[in-house]
Amino acid sequence: MSLYGTMRTGVSGMNAQANRLGTVAENIANSSTVGYKKASVQFSSMILPTTAGSYNSGGVETDVRYSISSQGTFSYTTSSTDLAVNGDGFFIVQGSDGVDYLTRAGSFVVQDDGTLQNSAGYTLMGYEYSSTVDPTIVVNGFDGLEAINLSSAAISATASTVGALNVNLPSNAEVGDAETTSLVAYDSQGNSRLLEFTYTKMADNTWEVSAEYAGPPATSVIAATTVTFDSDGQIVSPTSLLTTAFTVDGAEMGALTLDISTSSQLAADFSVEEGEIDGNAASSVTGYKINEAGVVSVVYDNGELVPKFRIALASVQSPDNLNPIAGNLYTQSNDSGVIVMGYAGTSGFGSIVSGALEDSNVDVAEELTAMIESQRNYTANSKVFQTGSELMETLVNLKR
Repeated sequence: MSLYGTMRTGVSGMNAQANRLGTVAENIANSSTVGYKKASVQFSSMILPTTAGSYNSGGVETDVRYSISSQGTFSYTTSSTDLAVNGDGFFIVQGSDGVDYLTRAGSFVVQDDGTLQNSAGYTLMGYEYSSTVDPTIVVNGFDGLEAINLSSAAISATASTVGALNVNLPSNAEVGDAETTSLVAYDSQGNSRLLEFTYTKMADNTWEVSAEYAGPPATSVIAATTVTFDSDGQIVSPTSLLTTAFTVDGAEMGALTLDISTSSQLAADFSVEEGEIDGNAASSVTGYKINEAGVVSVVYDNGELVPKFRIALASVQSPDNLNPIAGNLYTQSNDSGVIVMGYAGTSGFGSIVSGALEDSNVDVAEELTAMIESQRNYTANSKVFQTGSELMETLVNLKR
C-alpha cells in the first residue's frame, strides 16, 4: 500500500500547488483592482495512521485565506466621490436585491437618480444628516440605513429668517440727524430683497430705527423701534429687531429677527460693525464635498455648503474571516464575529479620505516569486508520482 500512498501523496502535493497557483493567478489579475485583498494558500500536513511494519504516507491540505485586514496604498483622483477608508472599517453598499454588503472599494459615481454607486453597481448607504445630533445608529445591524441620494439637491433656495445688524451711532449727532444702511434678504423663492434701515436721533441716548422694503412694486415700512443707550454708549433695549412679513410678486418675505445687541453710541462716525442675514438665492449644484467624518455635502454655485448625508461604516472582530464574494464585497461569517456599526473618526473606525481610492494590497513581485516556487514544487511532486508509478510497474512485471 505504501507505493499507492506515495502516488496519492504526490497527487496531494500537486493539487496543493495548483491551488496556490490559482490564488497567484487571481492576485496578479486583480493587482490593479480597487480595494482588492489578496488571497493566499496556507498548507498543513495530513497524517495517516501507520502500523509498525508499514508506513502510510499522508499528504498536504490547503486553506485559502484573504488578507482583508491589510490596508493597501492610496491612489489620489480628481473625483470627490472617490472614497477610501484610512484605517479600520468598511463601506456599506446595497445591491439591486436589497441585500447589504461590506466593501473597501470606494469608486463611487453619482447616478442619474442621485445615488452613489461603485464600479460594481452597488449603492452607498448612510443616514440623513442632522446639524444638531448624529443620526441614531443601529450598532449591530443595517436597520435605519438609506441610500445616499443627492437628487433633491439639484437647485436650492433658502428664505432668510435671522441675522445681525450692529452699528455705532455718533453720540454727538444732533436731534433729527439720520443715518442709513441696507441689507439684502431672500424671500421664499430665493429672490433678493433690499431692506433699508434708517436711524434717526430722537433725544439724548435715544434713536428710532425704521426698516423699509425698497420695492418694487412699492416701498413699505416693515419695522419701527425706539432704541436706547446708557451713559457709556452701550445699548439698553431692545437687543433684537423684529421685522414683519410681507408678500411680494407671489413670494413670501418672512419675518426677520436681527440681533442688535452689540450696537453702540460713541463719539465716532456712523459705522456698520456687523451686518449679515442668512438664506440664499436660487443656486445650482457645482459639486460635492465629503469630509473625513463622512459628511456628504452639496456645493452650490454661490459657495454655500449644505450637508445632506453621513456615511456609515461597519467593522467586525475578525475581518480576515469574512466571506468574499464577487464585486469586492464581503458578508458576515460564523468566524468573522458580529457586525458593529459606527461613523468615521469615532472609536474603532478610521477616517474617510475623499478623492482617493485604496489600491489592491497585492505585491506583484511577491506573487511572481510564489509562482516560480509553486511551479518547481509542482514539478517535484510530479516526480514523486512518476517514481511511484515506475516502481509499481516494476512490481507488476516481477511475475513475467
